[in-house]
Amino acid sequence: MIVPDYWAEARQQHRAAGKQITIRRWGWSSCSEDDARAMAEARAAEALQRLLGGEKLTRREPKAAYNGASGVPIREEVLSRHGEEVVTRNSYGAHCLNTPRALFADVDFASTPRAGLRFAVFGLLALLAVIGGIHLQSWGVAGGLLLLALLLTGPLAGGVDRLNLLRKGGHERIARQRLMDFLAGHLAWNVRLYRTPGGFRLLATHQAFEASAPEVQQFFAAVGADPVYVRMCSNQQCFRARLTAKPWRIGIGDHMRPRPGIWPVHPDRLGIRQQWVAAYERAAASHSACHFVESLGSGKVDPEISAVVALHDREARAHEFALAVA
Repeated sequence: MIVPDYWAEARQQHRAAGKQITIRRWGWSSCSEDDARAMAEARAAEALQRLLGGEKLTRREPKAAYNGASGVPIREEVLSRHGEEVVTRNSYGAHCLNTPRALFADVDFASTPRAGLRFAVFGLLALLAVIGGIHLQSWGVAGGLLLLALLLTGPLAGGVDRLNLLRKGGHERIARQRLMDFLAGHLAWNVRLYRTPGGFRLLATHQAFEASAPEVQQFFAAVGADPVYVRMCSNQQCFRARLTAKPWRIGIGDHMRPRPGIWPVHPDRLGIRQQWVAAYERAAASHSACHFVESLGSGKVDPEISAVVALHDREARAHEFALAVA
């Protein structure tokens, strides 16, 4: 996990046979802007030589945030450092904990039917439409019934999904049971369970982990972790947990300014960002990011992870149950 304090962009150009090639690359550093610029110059020069050697490369490296391309560090404003853990401000303004060792997992409660269920419902309706057309000896009727099947697939699949959820006890019970099933087969594990606005947050406390470890991927799959989160953990080799509210949940309708909110911001526009941040911080102060529910499993808390637990719970206001979760 790399979370630099300084960023710089460099440009390298080559002109030959009346054509000009321009390459831009980013550099980063935790020491100084000069070091970041030197790195950017070196990366741009290397990319230019590779391009001239026949490789197909992107000429301008995108300004991407946490979920950007693999190989580029986390590009967010650093708010504080706590040993190996770093708190940053993400692209929509919230504080986020970045940790290379404490296994967090987000489990979102699904709001739309699975693709397989939708396909099965449509297949059944389409079959009925074809049978109806054959029975009435009219392909026009069959076509109309197929169109009707397409329109009805979403609502019917949603209804089937809701009935299935009710039969199993709902999203929360299903998600908790998946965790309990995993723990039953992994007796050394201990997991703290938190409630978020859209699901569960899980934090393993019995040992430190690397994001690429096979057991981490097994855990993600077993508990149904958000696939976007899983991919970002793999790209950045770290785990994440949002510590403050999402702005649209606390009455802030406009995006963090200036758009797109990716760090760093040009000094001329820093004042605009600071105004937005001040309003956000005032509104976020009366909300929690999650609420602690219970600790499940072996009960073990590794000393290396206990500091991360304390940092997370304090900054997320996980035990301030009078505050709304947002």
